[in-house]
Amino acid sequence: VCLCFRDVPSVDILVWSELPTGAGLGSSAAYAVCLAAALLTACGAISCPLKEGESTARWTEEELTLINSWAFQGERVIHGNPSGVDNAVGTWGGALRYQSGKITPLKRVPTLRILLTNTKVPRSTKVLVAGVKEKILKFPAIMNPVLDSIDAISQECQSVLEAMPANPSPEYYPVLEELFDINQHHLNVIGVGHPSLDRLCWVTASHGLHSKLTGAGGGGCGITLLRPDTSPLAVEAAKRDLCACGFECWETNIGAPGVTLHSSSSLNAEVLHALSES
Repeated sequence: VCLCFRDVPSVDILVWSELPTGAGLGSSAAYAVCLAAALLTACGAISCPLKEGESTARWTEEELTLINSWAFQGERVIHGNPSGVDNAVGTWGGALRYQSGKITPLKRVPTLRILLTNTKVPRSTKVLVAGVKEKILKFPAIMNPVLDSIDAISQECQSVLEAMPANPSPEYYPVLEELFDINQHHLNVIGVGHPSLDRLCWVTASHGLHSKLTGAGGGGCGITLLRPDTSPLAVEAAKRDLCACGFECWETNIGAPGVTLHSSSSLNAEVLHALSES
């Protein structure tokens, strides 16, 4: 892809992130997406969508597609043969469906509150994937139905998420919690669980919360679903117990917007301080 035929200005780039690296949270894709958006804007290949007086702005669908294609090239440099999921969700935000290499953004999904917990247990995606493949080859009659069930869980979850914005009923949350639990059991069956993740699920269950691994498994991170009516005291108690296990814990949201241009006035003091210290 040829961007432009004029001189590209030289730029200094400061990067600051709260995402831990190597924990299965797509930190490299987030970096690649932001870098692609910044450089494409700097060289005039895409517009600067921020109007005077606005604190944030997003690019057009066509421009986001270009950002995503360049971010994917960045991911290829880092990972060799990535799926493209992480850079796609970093570009468009929200939620997306990935099946047989095809990525489909979901149009209407709610923002879900979660606890994100890093067990700090290192793992190799390549080794974990090889282990799953070996299990499938060894026990195809057992493992293929499990994979079919995981696919059915994804489809059921998609149906629930797409129904929630039009009818924000609390009855959907017990269904999501049950899907979390079933999915986590299946992931243990295919061999990507870890005692640290079992402990995470046990700790949060003791506070009435439901968790599952995220990313490649084998350690790394887990997510815990928080209902809108979850007591702040229960959340704080769960966070305290998770930290006592030696884990790191953040309260955040799923379904946020993708790559966004911010005015410096819209950044919080912590971010501005971190960038100024870089």
